[in-house]
Amino acid sequence: MEKGAPVQKTLLVCTLKDHLDDVNWCAFSSSLLATCSGDKTIRLYNTSDFSELPFSPLKGHGYGVHCCCFSACGRLLASCSTDATTLVWSMDSGDVEAVLEHPGRSPVRICAVSPDSLHLVSGASDGSLALWDFPSKQLKRTGTVQDTTMVACSFSPCSQMFMSGSTYGDLRLWDLHMKQLHKENNAHDLGVTCCAFAPNILSNDRTVQFRLASCGQDSLLKIWTISVFSGACKMLLLHTLTGQSAPVLSCAYSSDGQLLVSGSVDKTVTVYDANNAVLLHTLHQHERYVTACALSPTSPLIATGSMDKTVNIWRLEDACSGCGEEDSHLPPSQSEESAVAPNDARGRAAAAGRSALLVSDWSEEDVSAWLREDEALAGLVDKFRANNIDGTELLRLTKETLASELRVESVGLRNKLWRSVEELRSNSFSSGIPCEFLCPITRELMREPVIAADGYSYEREAIAGWISTKNRSSPMTNLPLMTTLLTPNYTLKMAINRWRSSQ
Repeated sequence: MEKGAPVQKTLLVCTLKDHLDDVNWCAFSSSLLATCSGDKTIRLYNTSDFSELPFSPLKGHGYGVHCCCFSACGRLLASCSTDATTLVWSMDSGDVEAVLEHPGRSPVRICAVSPDSLHLVSGASDGSLALWDFPSKQLKRTGTVQDTTMVACSFSPCSQMFMSGSTYGDLRLWDLHMKQLHKENNAHDLGVTCCAFAPNILSNDRTVQFRLASCGQDSLLKIWTISVFSGACKMLLLHTLTGQSAPVLSCAYSSDGQLLVSGSVDKTVTVYDANNAVLLHTLHQHERYVTACALSPTSPLIATGSMDKTVNIWRLEDACSGCGEEDSHLPPSQSEESAVAPNDARGRAAAAGRSALLVSDWSEEDVSAWLREDEALAGLVDKFRANNIDGTELLRLTKETLASELRVESVGLRNKLWRSVEELRSNSFSSGIPCEFLCPITRELMREPVIAADGYSYEREAIAGWISTKNRSSPMTNLPLMTTLLTPNYTLKMAINRWRSSQ
């Protein structure tokens, strides 16, 4: 993006709907987009048309994937997971090139590769940091911050320092010897969620200066200046951005440092002029928390990931001059008449303005459009219209009402319609499962919940497998489990069953 060029408008190019759980992170290389999810996979797309690579999704992690990042050249991808590993993948074949086991076997929440691709740092739930030699994949140094979880990390553009952020709310600057250069207490009240260095370096004979963005549970996005001089370090707050009304979960700079993007629990994405701290755009397309955002280094594109399981691709119009060649290969925006997504299914969904996650919000016309997608069900459109069936009524249908009230007389057609409604209902309520009904390990609805010695409830099979491979540590606290005894949680099981019956 050309320095200082105005952003006239932001258009939604396409929506990727391949993940089966929350999207936790997005990362661009010069030609690829990587996304990772609680569904334990990493998916890879060509940024020319957002078609998925033949060897995608990558399946190697045993539990949800929290973060992924490319090496500078884009040939390698690192990803980290609750399974306490950071995997390094080849982007030529999709094969795992290395498995980096985090010291202490604690769930790894964040990872980052230095701009020179010589180092990788990983941060874990027990507050530990591991610095790896990236070419050899060997552990070099470790460090720990007590009583917190590492959730944010970013290398300086010079690759000689990195910033970490934790749930305690502090930001800490480290050198490559794991020496702490600076600590910013209470950078974000209630906890840091993400941090990102701008790519620019300002220097003179005595001082080197960087900019850093950070966001947190306090609903704020902050821009800091970090000055390094004569072996000392100084960090000052430059701007506090208040464009979002709920915790800000992710932030990222453009490759020239001119734009700053953030995603929030309020379901919005904000785009700022980073130098002047001016809000340029607020994007409202996601239906749940926006957990991830990234900007392409070679095209005027933004990727945003969400707990609605989707990744939105946005195009910044007039964001740069000389980008026409890249633009000509991009998919058209969803406001244009042509196809709006990499495959026909996505195109139909976008054209109809519907989403399986929002069936209850469908209009009668949306229901009619859904019926027409299946030749066998298309003949029911007039019957559904006559009975004013919208999305809410569709989800309330039963086999009995299909026969008695809608008078779908053909048994075969009735069964087919019922199966289709059941599939819609399953997709519709899957994103609205109460958090306490999800296993902390698998992020899936529990069927046989048990209470472990740490006091938390888990799916029996998941915690039993964890205990057998994790040296009897708690997945939630990382402290030793005093006993491996698992007690059935009948109260929780009954609550889950009641909730399932109500859907």
